[in-house]
Amino acid sequence: MSRKLVFHTLGNLLICLSGTMLLPLGIAAYYYFNPDAGESNLPAFVYATIITLTVGLILRFTVKPPEPDLGIREGFAIVTLGWVVVALFGSFPYLFADVFAADNRSPLTEFAFCYFESMSGFSTTGATVLTEIESLSKAMLFWRSFSHWLGGMGIVVLAVAILPMLGVGGMQLFRAEAPGPQTDRLTPRIAQTAKLLWGVYILLSAVETVLLLFGGMTLFDALCHTFGTMATGGFSTKNDSIAHFNSVYIETVITVFMFIAGTNFALHYRALRGDVKGYFKDTEFRFYCVVILISILLVSWNIFRFEHIDEKVPYDSVWDSIRHGAFQVLSITTTTGYGTADFEMWPALSQFILVTLMFYGGCAGSTGGGMKQLRFLLLIKQSGAEIKRLIFPHAVLPVRVNDRVVPSEVLTHVLGFFFFFIGIFAIVTCIMATLGLDLITAAGCTIATMGNIGPGLGDVGPIDNYADIPSIGKFILTFCMLLGRLEIYTVLILFSPNYWKK
Repeated sequence: MSRKLVFHTLGNLLICLSGTMLLPLGIAAYYYFNPDAGESNLPAFVYATIITLTVGLILRFTVKPPEPDLGIREGFAIVTLGWVVVALFGSFPYLFADVFAADNRSPLTEFAFCYFESMSGFSTTGATVLTEIESLSKAMLFWRSFSHWLGGMGIVVLAVAILPMLGVGGMQLFRAEAPGPQTDRLTPRIAQTAKLLWGVYILLSAVETVLLLFGGMTLFDALCHTFGTMATGGFSTKNDSIAHFNSVYIETVITVFMFIAGTNFALHYRALRGDVKGYFKDTEFRFYCVVILISILLVSWNIFRFEHIDEKVPYDSVWDSIRHGAFQVLSITTTTGYGTADFEMWPALSQFILVTLMFYGGCAGSTGGGMKQLRFLLLIKQSGAEIKRLIFPHAVLPVRVNDRVVPSEVLTHVLGFFFFFIGIFAIVTCIMATLGLDLITAAGCTIATMGNIGPGLGDVGPIDNYADIPSIGKFILTFCMLLGRLEIYTVLILFSPNYWKK
C-alpha cells in the first residue's frame, strides 16, 4: 500500500473541508460585525479554517505519491482515515469556541464532547451532547447542520466529484464509501456519477428549503433543517426539535423528504430523466414502502387513545395518531432522528416497532443508515429459499431482485455483514453496561450510533442527550458511528493483518 498516496489524498480532502468552512465563517463574520444580530464565533472558524487548509496544503504538496492511481487498499485506507480526519478537523470550531469564549463558556468544553459532536454530524447520526442547543451561535448551529449535509452524500464522494486528479482510482473510493451492498454506477466515469448524485442531492435540498420557507420558517432554520432531512441526520436548531414549530405543514414536508432521502438516489436521478415507473419496478423500493406503511398503521393504531400510567398521551383523534406515528416511523426508519413526540411514553408495541426499524434503516444508495432495506430483503428471500430447499432438495432456487439472480458472493457478504453488525452490537452493549449504564440505555445508545439514528432509549431517549455518557463511552460510540456510516467492512478491513501484507 502506498502510504504517500494515502496522505496526499487526505490532504486533498482537508483542502475541500477548509473550503466548506468558509460558509459558517461568513455567517460568523456577519454576526460579528452586527453584534445586535446575535452571538458570533468568528475567531473559532478563522483559526479552524486556517489550520485545516494549512495541514491540507502541506500534505498535498510535500507528500508526493510515486503513482497516480488508487488501488483497493489505498481506497479503504483513505475512506476510513478520511472520515476520522475530517471529523477531527471538523471538531476544531467547537474546540476553539471554548478557547475564545468570553463571558459565556462554550457547552463543548472537552475534546471527547467536540469529537463526538463532529463525528455525529458528518456521519449523519444526530446524537448530541448538548443540553441547550439554542445557546450556540448561529454560525455553530449552521456548522452542525452543514456537516450533516456534507456527510450525507459523503465527503469522499464530494472529493471524487470535484477533484478530477483522482481519475480512475476514484472508483475505489466510491465503492468503499458509498452506502449499501451494491454500488449503482450511473455513468462509465465515476467522477461524473458522483457529480450526478450530488446534483440530485442539491436539487432536492433546494426544493425542500423553499417549501419550508412557505411554512413560516426563517431561511436559516429552513436551510439547517433541510440539511438534517436530506442527509437523514437530525440535528435541529431548536431544543424541542421539530416539535418546536408545532406545524402540521412543516411536519408533512419533512416527513415526505425523509421518505425521499431514505430512497436510493439512483432512482431519483432516473425519475428526473423521465423514468418515474422505475420506482415501482425496483424490488427494494416496494419492500421499503411496505415496511413503512405497515409500521405506520400499527404504530398509529397502537397510540390512538392510549393512556400512560402517569398521563394521557394527547392523541384523541385518528389524525393526530397518524400524524405523529407517521413522522416517527419515517424519522427512525430513515435514521433521521427528528422528533415531534417522546416515543418512550408510547405503548410497548410501538417502542418495539421503532427499535426494530432502527436496524432496518433506509435503502441502499440512500443517505439513510442502518443495515439497509435491501439486506433484510435478501435475508428474507434467502430464508424462504432454504425452507423450500428442505421440501425440494434437488430444486434450483436462486434469489432474485429486480428480475436478476443475486450472486452467491453477494448473499455471503450480506450474511457476514449481518453477523458482524449483531455481534458488534452485542459486544458494545456489554461494554457500555460495564461503564455504569443500565441495559436499556446501553443497548439504546449502541444501536442509535451504529445505525446513525441519534435518539435511542433510556437515558439517551428522544428528549435526552449523550452528555452524561463517560468520556471513554463517547469515544466508543464515536467509533460505532464510523462503523455504521462506512458499513463495518470498510473499517474492519484495516484491522486485518493480511491487509498490511505486501
